Amino acid sequence: MNNLVKKSNQNPWIRDFFDVENIFGSDWTGAKTSLPSVNISEDDKCFCVDVVAPGFKKEDFKINIEDDILTISAETKTESNEENNNKQYSRREYSHSSFTRSFRLPENAKDDQVSASYKDGILKLDIPKTKSPVKAKKEVQIK
Repeated sequence: MNNLVKKSNQNPWIRDFFDVENIFGSDWTGAKTSLPSVNISEDDKCFCVDVVAPGFKKEDFKINIEDDILTISAETKTESNEENNNKQYSRREYSHSSFTRSFRLPENAKDDQVSASYKDGILKLDIPKTKSPVKAKKEVQIK
C-alpha cells in the first residue's frame, strides 16, 4: 500500500523530469537497454543535470531542446583492425555504444540558455530558472 502514496515533499516536475514513460509510454523501445545514470538537482537560480556517461567524447553527444523536451543522446563506434603483413585476420572486433534520454523541462526553465560541459565521464547541464516561461528550439553546444 505504501507504493501508492504520493510523497508530498517531492516536487511534481521532478517526477515528470525523470519519467521517460511519461513522454514515450512504457516499453516503447521493445528492448531492454542500459541508460546512463542521471542526477538532477536545483538551487534558486538553476536546475543541474549530471549524466554519468564514461567512454564517450564531447563530440559524441547531441543535446536538443524542442517543445519543452530536453533530449540527450550519444553514439560512439570503434573498430579494431590490426594489420600485419604476415597474418591474415578472419575477425575484426567492433564496439558500438549509444543512448538517448529525454526529459520534460519544467515551465520555469529558461530553454534558450541551457549550457553543457563534459569532463571525466560526466556530462553537466545547467538550466537557468526564469519567472516567465521561455520556449526554445535549439541544439546545445558542449564546452
